[in-house]
Amino acid sequence: MYVCSCFGITESQVKAHAEAGACTPRQIASQCRAGTDCGGCVRRIQSILGRGACTRREPDRAAAPAEPFEPAEPLAPAEPFGPAAEPLAPVPVAAEAGPASLPYAA
Repeated sequence: MYVCSCFGITESQVKAHAEAGACTPRQIASQCRAGTDCGGCVRRIQSILGRGACTRREPDRAAAPAEPFEPAEPLAPAEPFGPAAEPLAPVPVAAEAGPASLPYAA
């Protein structure tokens, strides 16, 4: 059965990509473009992935404790909006701005 009629992708093709390691609709889309045109098939792809088509396992986080991040060099504090700049001068405004003052008016 077709899952994505825009690109002619079948349910078996989606399952094959899932078995190869694509576990989200975005990863499926990067493999075969399903879900990237009209988006009508994204929920169907989600349901296929939700039925266990994905065989990739999450790493066991309890087995290997995370090491804290330490930068090689201390980070310098950044200025919030870049270097201080001088204030801008006011822009002069024409005394009478109307259709007659425009360059294309006849």
